[in-house]
Amino acid sequence: MLNKSKAFKSQDVIKRSRANPDLVRRELRILASVDFIKKRTADWIFDASFKYASELEELLINSDTLDKQAVANSLKRAGRVKLVLISGVFIKNKDSRVDLLIVGDNIKKRKIDEEIHKLEAEIGKELIYAIFNTKDFVYRLNMYDKLVRDILDFPHEVLLQSKELSTQALKKA
Repeated sequence: MLNKSKAFKSQDVIKRSRANPDLVRRELRILASVDFIKKRTADWIFDASFKYASELEELLINSDTLDKQAVANSLKRAGRVKLVLISGVFIKNKDSRVDLLIVGDNIKKRKIDEEIHKLEAEIGKELIYAIFNTKDFVYRLNMYDKLVRDILDFPHEVLLQSKELSTQALKKA
């Protein structure tokens, strides 16, 4: 539902959903049988004529089903994470430049990537995210860096914030 106009090969669906290939193929056939998706050449695409599309979208996309605290906790295991902000797909804001901002020190990028891929599989959409070490983030913040300002000046939610990067300090900068 988050990728209505995008076509996917069966292998892409298997990889993105992190599910058993036989199960995915069976589910694709079932979804096609109820006209939720259709096959176009070798790709699967959402069928815009699906009669319950708006109701399903309301249920799946516009409801808040993601455990945000679990997201923050999973990212904390990647290093000394000091700030986690969500925007974009997480708060139903299609105009956001990023979905997730992570700030910290000694962050293991591979661990962050693993957690992001898990989230993408759960959400069903590729996430746009930015990772900064604390020093670079504070420097960019003080220099009114466009990316950082676009994240902080527009709708977002704070999932995790250290005292060092408190809301007051962010607002003063």
